[in-house]
Amino acid sequence: MATDAPALAHRDGLATTGRLLGVDLARGLAVFGMYAAHVGPAPEDAGGVTGFFLELSHGRSSALFAFLAGFSLILLTGRSEPRTGSAGRQAVLHVLIRAVVLLALGTALTMTGTPVEVILAYYGLFFALLLPLYRLRPRTLAVLAAVTALTLPQVRHLLLRSLDDGAWGETVIAHDPLARVSDTDGFLDLLVTGSYPALAWLSFLLAGMAVARLDLASRVVRARLAATGAALAVVGHGGSWLALHLLPGVPAGLAADAAWDGPVMASWWSDVAGVSETSGTAWLWVAAPHSETTLSIVANTGVALLVLTACVFALDRLPRLTRWARPVIAVGSMSLTAYVLHIVLIWALGIEDLDGLPLLLLPAFIAAAVLLATVWSRFFRRGPLEHLLHGATRLGDTLVRGRTGGDPATARNPAGKPSSATRPVDPSASIRPSETANRRREKYIDQVDK
Repeated sequence: MATDAPALAHRDGLATTGRLLGVDLARGLAVFGMYAAHVGPAPEDAGGVTGFFLELSHGRSSALFAFLAGFSLILLTGRSEPRTGSAGRQAVLHVLIRAVVLLALGTALTMTGTPVEVILAYYGLFFALLLPLYRLRPRTLAVLAAVTALTLPQVRHLLLRSLDDGAWGETVIAHDPLARVSDTDGFLDLLVTGSYPALAWLSFLLAGMAVARLDLASRVVRARLAATGAALAVVGHGGSWLALHLLPGVPAGLAADAAWDGPVMASWWSDVAGVSETSGTAWLWVAAPHSETTLSIVANTGVALLVLTACVFALDRLPRLTRWARPVIAVGSMSLTAYVLHIVLIWALGIEDLDGLPLLLLPAFIAAAVLLATVWSRFFRRGPLEHLLHGATRLGDTLVRGRTGGDPATARNPAGKPSSATRPVDPSASIRPSETANRRREKYIDQVDK
């Protein structure tokens, strides 16, 4: 979820510039996309350009959210250099505490019974599973993202078929404490059968972790990321289109289990036909939202890369845009609050079916989030829930102090000098010579954030 960008940037010795503001802008757009997917009208009912953008929000906004969660994981554990020693243990505890809080909060929101598939519990598990990898280099993380995208969806498909054929799933659920507490399928749901299963979604976070390690100030890096994103989107959606049109038996296999009357041939990018995993191996060739296939993961990762690079580039090269984008950036900086707010509102309004909702409900939700975030950010550095989450992570500091007998920020190596992971970093050292002309603007942005 959202992190406190200014605080994290300062801990990493980086100024809060258009690059981190661009991450918050992308996160804010992801929040609005999830609003559109949950309280917006059905794309086929809206029609036209509105329906097209509503369809784009399905699946892709939550994938962007997950991608940026991976980015946040690296921010929490040291972006320019992974934290080690006492600072590393402190960061690990912070992430684990956040994971537990997100798991508990997500489970509680799920128990409200809203028709929304809440993503927070999944995030908590994702953070815990990927935390051991935070010290890896960007190339290694990118390779892991590719490997998981190519293999884990097939593993999940086999597990789903095994669950249909056997009773071992019920045995696992019966012995799962989370399942007993939450009246859900517990960890089996989070790993395999849920709406955001780890076997399909870990790839998004790994990709976000890899990108977070890169120098987004570099035009070359941004250009390469944009080109990579475009290529992945074309390969994912284009590969699905080719499979649907060229592979015999795939359209028929999908049509046999389609839940709705929409054309199954649109499953290369849309879910208007309502195809599902019950379509057998034909399912593995679609790239529809939430299909959890390799092609959909590849395509959605590409879209996430394009959105992030566009946001970073826009704020870095068009400083005047920052002022206009402030409301969306504010929402992105407190995305946990914004996300929970819309779940609570859906519950409070008694919305039991997400189909057939009026078009005006979506802008009303967006306006409420923008108003809250804009007003709150003028007086506080963190959002309401972000502040509580930050307070919970302070427990990690207490535990580290108890074991080291001092402040983890002042941990020293045997020679008596500050370790490289905790030594103060000169912010200017992270700024390349090509950025000198932007320092005044970046200083202004930093002051506005404070």
